[in-house]
Amino acid sequence: MSSRTIQDPQHSAPPKQRSRFGRLLRELWFQVVLGAVLGVAVGLLVPAVGSQLTPLSDWFIALVKMIVIPVVFCVVSLGIASMDSLRKAGRIGVKALCYFIVLSLASMLIGLFAANIFKPGEGMNIDPTKLNASSVPVQEGAQVSGLDFVNHIIPESLFGALTGHTILAALLVAILFGAALNASGEAGKPITVAIQALQTVIFKIVYWVMRLAPIGTFGALAAVVANYGTQSLQQLGYLILVFTGTCVVYIIVVLGLIARACGMNIFAVMRYLKEELLIALSTCSSEAILPQLIKKLEAMGVGKSTVGIVIPSGFSFNLDGSAVYLTMASLFLAQAVGVDLDWTQQLAMVGVMMLTSKGTAGIAGGAFIVLASTLSTVGGIPLAALALIVGIDRILNEGRVFINVLGNAMAAVVIGKWEKDFDPVQARKALEGANRKKPNTRTTPEFTKPVEAVKADKVDVH
Repeated sequence: MSSRTIQDPQHSAPPKQRSRFGRLLRELWFQVVLGAVLGVAVGLLVPAVGSQLTPLSDWFIALVKMIVIPVVFCVVSLGIASMDSLRKAGRIGVKALCYFIVLSLASMLIGLFAANIFKPGEGMNIDPTKLNASSVPVQEGAQVSGLDFVNHIIPESLFGALTGHTILAALLVAILFGAALNASGEAGKPITVAIQALQTVIFKIVYWVMRLAPIGTFGALAAVVANYGTQSLQQLGYLILVFTGTCVVYIIVVLGLIARACGMNIFAVMRYLKEELLIALSTCSSEAILPQLIKKLEAMGVGKSTVGIVIPSGFSFNLDGSAVYLTMASLFLAQAVGVDLDWTQQLAMVGVMMLTSKGTAGIAGGAFIVLASTLSTVGGIPLAALALIVGIDRILNEGRVFINVLGNAMAAVVIGKWEKDFDPVQARKALEGANRKKPNTRTTPEFTKPVEAVKADKVDVH
């Protein structure tokens, strides 16, 4: 009787409507949206409270970083170990690196052209001597050399790379370990089976961590709106507007053409990856969705070995959004302090960034280190000018991360198609399944994928 009484109020709503809303409420992407809306509301209405919620985002990111290195190790080592030959792994790696270089160069040139056309820093007439250089998170003369790059790749010990926080070092160990397993034949199979079991356990942990994404989103946006909100937008709104517009054009034109060449629609891909893109956008962390992205791409028909090499390396070498940001921010700073850079200097700046940006993957404050290194190399722009964009860097990072994630997803598709390791029929089914509203969509331990994608994943996982 009491059970009936509790349930009666729910029957006032139509069963279909109640069921549809219940399913929507269980979807991770919808929970992230709710967290974002509530975070913005708290930041605007109760800024004193919102400014204190940064730890919620920090804790979530820390949990994600805790599990990213093991994920990279398992995915990459198993991908190489399962290949028919090591030659295939080398071929995929070379193709991926060529693709990354071309896209990074194109991204930097697009950012450069946009800054030259719209001139977001022109007319500011900033006196560099009056800027607060102490707010810049790097020191004068900070640079990333080729030696620093190698130092970040080579770990102090084999297993030390798996307990650290540098993806490049973990990537190197995973490649070596996977190659050794592949070359060991039957003797390496027990270890391969053990790593497969470890991967299953790690992905279960990832699923649990990702359920906390709405809380991390809530804390991140509440703190950003409370701390930077209106003042930052008023002072540097034009730069934010130009950068956002450039990101939109980049997605529609560059990534759109790449998707069309692969027989897909970029908007369909974005809908398929909506959970991953929303989490990355709200937390400003590409690492937060790396495990999910790997599983989604495998379910979309990209071969396991291709995904296992392209995605982890892409988040170190293929940061297209960051590339757009670097050239635009550098030219903005030059315009703001009244330094006129000719095309020779601008192209030299692009060349410097092409080298230094590859060495900052996994380094805290990497974007500022690249900017500082570039300003020191090109000359004329004081390092203190970086203080102009410190306050809005978190806002600009939204576009950077969004393009980084989407660009790396398309990179895996391109390399998969290039290697004939991509199933367009499975991709079409996965995209259509994600874009249709189906009554049998449910939350699963496979990172909240539609049932069809999970089935396809189980068939293709090995």
